[in-house]
Amino acid sequence: MKKIRFVSANGYNLASEDQRQGDPQVSERALHFLKALIERYIREGLPIGSRTLARDTGLDLSPATVRNVMADLEDLGLVISPHTSAGRVPTVAGYRLFVDSLLTVRPPSEDDIASLRHGFDGPMDSRLLVEKTSSILSGLTHLAGVVMMPRHERHVFRQIEFLPLSDTRVLAILVTSDGDVHNRIITTDRLFTASELEQAANYLNQSFTGQELGEVRKRLLEDLKLTHANMDQLMMRAATLAHQVVQAAETKDDCVIAGQTNLMEFGELASMERLKQLFEAFNQKREILHILDRCIAADGVQIFIGDESGYALLDECSLVTTAYRVEDQVVGVLGVIGPTRMDYQRVIPIVDVTARLLAAALRQ
Repeated sequence: MKKIRFVSANGYNLASEDQRQGDPQVSERALHFLKALIERYIREGLPIGSRTLARDTGLDLSPATVRNVMADLEDLGLVISPHTSAGRVPTVAGYRLFVDSLLTVRPPSEDDIASLRHGFDGPMDSRLLVEKTSSILSGLTHLAGVVMMPRHERHVFRQIEFLPLSDTRVLAILVTSDGDVHNRIITTDRLFTASELEQAANYLNQSFTGQELGEVRKRLLEDLKLTHANMDQLMMRAATLAHQVVQAAETKDDCVIAGQTNLMEFGELASMERLKQLFEAFNQKREILHILDRCIAADGVQIFIGDESGYALLDECSLVTTAYRVEDQVVGVLGVIGPTRMDYQRVIPIVDVTARLLAAALRQ
């Protein structure tokens, strides 16, 4: 993961001048070819052959010379040749070098700026703003937009109650500080009396009222890891009952994802099995939230390419994210998820400007 620094109204600086010279092992000519290959692959999504590259670069080189340069890039692990084609495609390392050292990112186009500003017109509460922002990101980039709820909007534990149902089922009712009510039916391993459930609820209310749900869930998980011998039975019973409903309530509202179906347009992600896994990841949200949480303290635009995210289901994807601030305090992260061949040059400034507009709207 690398960061991109916003340096002026005229553009983005992705690397220092020394960095732009690339790896000492990679010649300037090879970098020129790598840049041309990746830019065409981003546009077309098809392996790039030597003849096409020679034409794109505009260099008067023999086919043999071009093939030698491509072989050098392949030896360095920057491109790979699919077994079904004589052309090459970028690797994660190739994309990383491209993004860090070869990409010049310009401010968004006037049309993109107009669309962004229009999307934030009109009065909206914070929840609607987050939903709108996710849709705006997805609509402009044709990728999946993801926006974390502002931290000050995250739910705080207010009260929990348990009601016995038939057999071994219990209804858990969680009320948060903003008045939202979260219900979940829990199947337990034994029958609980109404008195036992009341005791468990009283313990939880005394222990967690006023705490953010994320902290409550963390403490419940720690409690559940303790052995029965080291933990009071009432505490164990309460933690077991509460964990499911707290986890469900926290996951439900922590981020909004829009435009998942846009990813069906990219051939490398369009297999039914791959889409099923991606959509499951979007529905669960937990791992995606974990990645976004890693960006909270980071400065600038963050880019995870392929397996850099550490989440196997996103190995064929890239994430471009940035934090958004209110009164100089980071309150959330937003970004897009798409294939590794996304149009970074266009996506990066859209993500950056969207974060600024969301922050301005939240301040109002």
